[in-house]
Amino acid sequence: MLHLVGETIDKHRVQYGVETGRLVQIMRGIYVAAEDNADAVLFDHALRIAAYLYPNTYLCGFSAERLAPTPDRCLFLSGRRNARTRLRDLEIVQTRAPDAPETETAQIADPMGDLRVRRSTRRFRYLESFRRRSEAGAAMPFDMKVDIAARLVEAAGGQREAIIECWRLGEANGWREEAGRAEQLIARPLREVSPPRAGLHVGWHGEKIGLLSHDGSAWRWEPSAAEGATPVRTGLPGRLPPFIESLLPEGWLERVLNPKSERERMSGKRYMSNMVVSGDEGDIRTLPADVLEGRLETFAKKGKFAGGYAGPMPSFDETLEDRMAGLYAAVATPRLSGVQIKAPMNLSLDGMLRPAGEQRAFTHILKPSPGAGFEELPRVEAACLAAAHACGFETAAHAIVSMPGDLPDALLVERFDIRRDRNDRRKIAMEDIASVRGVAPSEKYEGSIEQVARELRGVSSDAEADIEVLLRRAIFAWLIADGDFHLKNMAVLKVAPDGIQDFSSVRFAPTYDALTTRVFPGFERDDLALSLAGKRNRLTSGDFVRAGATMGIDGHLARDCVESLCVRLGTHLESLEPASGRVGRALEIWRQRIETIAG
Repeated sequence: MLHLVGETIDKHRVQYGVETGRLVQIMRGIYVAAEDNADAVLFDHALRIAAYLYPNTYLCGFSAERLAPTPDRCLFLSGRRNARTRLRDLEIVQTRAPDAPETETAQIADPMGDLRVRRSTRRFRYLESFRRRSEAGAAMPFDMKVDIAARLVEAAGGQREAIIECWRLGEANGWREEAGRAEQLIARPLREVSPPRAGLHVGWHGEKIGLLSHDGSAWRWEPSAAEGATPVRTGLPGRLPPFIESLLPEGWLERVLNPKSERERMSGKRYMSNMVVSGDEGDIRTLPADVLEGRLETFAKKGKFAGGYAGPMPSFDETLEDRMAGLYAAVATPRLSGVQIKAPMNLSLDGMLRPAGEQRAFTHILKPSPGAGFEELPRVEAACLAAAHACGFETAAHAIVSMPGDLPDALLVERFDIRRDRNDRRKIAMEDIASVRGVAPSEKYEGSIEQVARELRGVSSDAEADIEVLLRRAIFAWLIADGDFHLKNMAVLKVAPDGIQDFSSVRFAPTYDALTTRVFPGFERDDLALSLAGKRNRLTSGDFVRAGATMGIDGHLARDCVESLCVRLGTHLESLEPASGRVGRALEIWRQRIETIAG
């Protein structure tokens, strides 16, 4: 998280944060949370930092066109003087502004919210691109100049008119040479043959919603003209739309796929929420839709899967992890986000559990044991999900799967972001809060529960109810010592009924990926993933009341949430027998947390 003294934090809190090791100073007035990736935070907030340090400047060149730093992490400004400021691997380059710059105001969104910035106009940055010995001009690739020139001709109504405008602006600033070179590019045939631009067709529930392309340096998203609800919205210039970014593999699967370039990150065709991304537009209609077939409630007894297992299993010369990695060699295998090892599965009407492939719907997620001290993770997660259900939360259906041979048990989770059966005609999308906030998955541990509440208030169709659920989920995360309740482990579920053009329901999603992290090696001192009332540890009932007030929740209601969850979780504990050693340790932590917060 970024902190700017005088804007987001005062000097006294900064001093305390530095003394306690919670904040790292980047330069005077600019601080980053100690646990964050400082380089990533600085890059994603580059425009806000530039506005903070140099309020009387404007974006120029490449940065004005893309509203972002260059791929090699330079941000270009124009102002009263030449200057350079290096903030770790981000460099802010300020050039001396000419006599009569032409600027405009643009509005962007970064992880901290909306921001208005000044930048050079399109025709002015076109002239800037021809300035000799100008880093800002040299950073603009030829294709970008050609694209701007074409848009200037279109806006002016012809080549002659565009050239006259460029000369008028050039004369006002003493840029005769620049205007001459700008004229030469406009006068030559810009696009004699416009070849069809290769791209990735993006579909949702069998309908094309846009085209995604990459020019070697940046992404471009072009939404289709089709009417109706769509979960994908344009993000920061040059970046993947946040919703699509949220679908991409992380952790184990990203290491398995090992993309060699930004373009290779889109290595599959099928993703969560019935999204298809493919170079072949026909795949949008022909790949199988993800619709529930067999239901866990039918094939589970006392929390254990009672159907047949025909999923990945080890062989003489391959481990289970090898077999699971082999599934993803097929581009038709659905891709999953999240750092944990997992496989997309299909539970058929006859109760057989098989890998989801080119001809099978992806209906369930199999989460085997990662090993290396985490053998009991599936059982601990199952216990946490059962506790969430007992505490009144809507929860993803789940069951323990006995794996073949001597393998530890796995957890099977039923998807709730897909249609319930073939007669269900709704369009459903699940968007995690990182995507809602427009931040990269790498920033999922940044921010606070109060900030999430603010985002929910802007998107939820029943904000008051959902914000109360969020507070209760934060209390529950603290009670069970869940240090992984981050921005990607909470989401909204968007539903557009059949025949309705917009999302009529946008609600906080059911509980998933709940886990007592403190019982696993290396996480014994794990705190809350997001801060609450300015804290991540040693929370009290009063902290939840204060956070509730910030979120717009009455103090009495906040106290009732704490007390009722303590009672319900305590009652649930009375009837539990630990399923394993680590589950027993988790239950003991729950009891201690209940006693501490209730006392």
